[in-house]
Amino acid sequence: MSVQHEPDRNGAATLRRHVLPTELGSCTVRVQHGTGSRCPAPGTADVYLHGAAGSWTSFPPILSGPPAHDRVLIDLPGWGESTKGARLEHFSIEAMAQVVTDVLNSLGYRRWNLVGHSMGGFLALHIAAAWPDRTASVATISATTFGVSEAARRPLHSLASFPAFVGMLLLMRSVAALGPAAPALVRAVGSTPVTGLVLSPFFADPATISAGVIRGLGDDARPASFSAAARAAAHYDFGQWRGIRCPVLATRGDSDVFTPPSDLNRLAEIVPHAQLVTIPGCGHFANIERPEYLQRLLDDLRSP
Repeated sequence: MSVQHEPDRNGAATLRRHVLPTELGSCTVRVQHGTGSRCPAPGTADVYLHGAAGSWTSFPPILSGPPAHDRVLIDLPGWGESTKGARLEHFSIEAMAQVVTDVLNSLGYRRWNLVGHSMGGFLALHIAAAWPDRTASVATISATTFGVSEAARRPLHSLASFPAFVGMLLLMRSVAALGPAAPALVRAVGSTPVTGLVLSPFFADPATISAGVIRGLGDDARPASFSAAARAAAHYDFGQWRGIRCPVLATRGDSDVFTPPSDLNRLAEIVPHAQLVTIPGCGHFANIERPEYLQRLLDDLRSP
């Protein structure tokens, strides 16, 4: 394991950067330490899990203020700075969850509050079901679950009902088929207006999203990893979530085309104690479009 110190992208806080070996390849993790002796539960971390179109850089807008617990921001194998040697052929929800818990064990955490965006929300719910005694809470931000699983399993059949996701999946599969040339193509396209057009369905009002944010999301695109994540979701057994015992907050934007209202309703059938919230004026990235609103929800979830 290697450890480095670096300022966050706003220069406000020191992050410890760890590189850890896992069964799916090396995993780069950033840790921002909590308020020391004032931390209400030593050994507990707030853990942030990004989506299949993202990395740890999706979360800084909701990380303002000093943390009560340590904050752990993970680039899952295959994304961000964790692409070298990623074993995409072994991807599954279960394998990715094992990576997360192995990382947290290596860092010395006994319990965790999970915050997952998109695919990260799917992953957080699985971890809560598989490790119920160690999961203190789960907050999902537009978790891509039931609808995406069906669309990944039968994309052409789902084209009419889930056009944005199916279109994205087919695009990612096509680019991934280019093999080693794919990253160069993604970088080249990322600096053009095409990226804004491709990503516009993610947002309620794309015109308000800065070019820097769009460019960052384009840079985070990992076509092969996106395709592998879709395969992992396609045949998942959602009945496992009946084992979730911790508080659950499930959110979606009111203009979210990737997480329909039916996903939250089906989650409530399996996890009846889940709190469901639709965030107004928001698409798939509440952590970018409505960070203050989302942060208040997270604070309420974690308050005693």
